[in-house]
Amino acid sequence: MALRNPISQLCKHATLSSIPKVTATSSRHATSKYSPCQMRRMATVVPAVTQDATSSKGPTAMVFMNMGGPSTTDEVGDFLSRLFADADLIPLGRLQSYIGPLISSRRTPKIKKQYAAIGGGSPIRKWSEYQSSEMCKLLDQISPETAPHKPYVAFRYANPLTEEMYANLLKDGFGGGKGGRAVAFTQYPQYSCSTTGSSLNELWKWRNRLEGKGATGLDPAGSITWSVIDRWPVHPGLVEAFARNVETQLATYPEETRKDVVLLFSAHSLPMSVVNRGDTYPAEVAATVYAVMQRLGFSNPYRLCWQSQVGPSAWLGAQTSDTVQEYVKKGQTDLILIPIAFTSDHIETLFELDQEVIHEAGHPGVKRAESLNDSRVFIEALADVAVNHLRSGESCSRQMGLRCQGCKSERCL
Repeated sequence: MALRNPISQLCKHATLSSIPKVTATSSRHATSKYSPCQMRRMATVVPAVTQDATSSKGPTAMVFMNMGGPSTTDEVGDFLSRLFADADLIPLGRLQSYIGPLISSRRTPKIKKQYAAIGGGSPIRKWSEYQSSEMCKLLDQISPETAPHKPYVAFRYANPLTEEMYANLLKDGFGGGKGGRAVAFTQYPQYSCSTTGSSLNELWKWRNRLEGKGATGLDPAGSITWSVIDRWPVHPGLVEAFARNVETQLATYPEETRKDVVLLFSAHSLPMSVVNRGDTYPAEVAATVYAVMQRLGFSNPYRLCWQSQVGPSAWLGAQTSDTVQEYVKKGQTDLILIPIAFTSDHIETLFELDQEVIHEAGHPGVKRAESLNDSRVFIEALADVAVNHLRSGESCSRQMGLRCQGCKSERCL
């Protein structure tokens, strides 16, 4: 469900070939030059940049897009209302506007308890703001031609919402007759029309409302020039970050049984109606899994499974919870769960995997690899993805211009 026409208008090509070539810093044996304490101190609020504080092609707004999560239990109701109202993520047909609020209101008390159990809210905003800030600091060093780089976060269902992010862009001197460049950087490494596609639809909506075309049908002078990083499933730095976390958890098993530990890669599932329409997500998740296993030298047996199904309709399987239960029944009790489609901890890792799947397995051999969170290898990978995009002059990937085979969405078109 690629956003073909919006992207062709939203993303204007730029010539950035003059930016110096940057090599990836994510080799297998690379270590960060920063201590954890230094990294935490570096996560400071970045001051606003204006269009008179530029290098030759800067400033550049780097917008992290993600689903988001309620930071407090009081935000759960609004979060679920927005989530179940989104037909891109959870298609409920013509009765979406009626069924969505009904489901969200019934689920709110249960979901509030789940967020309370992980500390009273999702940490995804904290990690997104940290990751984007640290990435921009690296970009200022390795891509001075597009500096300064200012980090923004735009969540689809929780604060800060897309409209808040866009208002902050304008307030900080981007657009509004002043021009400037912004990059929409999806934090879903594997593309799906239900996740990245939904976030881009929302961005396009608010772009039109706040910087829409005038009576001439042309973009107003001085509007923001957008481009999109819409997928990066096999970037070497991403693969390296995942692989290191797997190796760290593998090291906790006795050496004589370590090679028999089963690696279970778990990703958020999709409704089969979306899969059958031609969504690229399952293939891209599988590509990430294969790349990680290749980096690990195929040291262990592995499987890909799917979590977080909602409602009675058919979803992509096998389910993560069922997979763990079946292996434990078969006597395979050394298992590592690897959240392969998430770039930080949130409810799906901290509650669903840690407190439901692993707890219900009832065996100490069932464990989870750490999420990427403050991994320096991962943050360097983000910077490498970004600088390669800035240097390429491309508005989006070639895949972005090809709609799903069965897509009939006017919103996508």
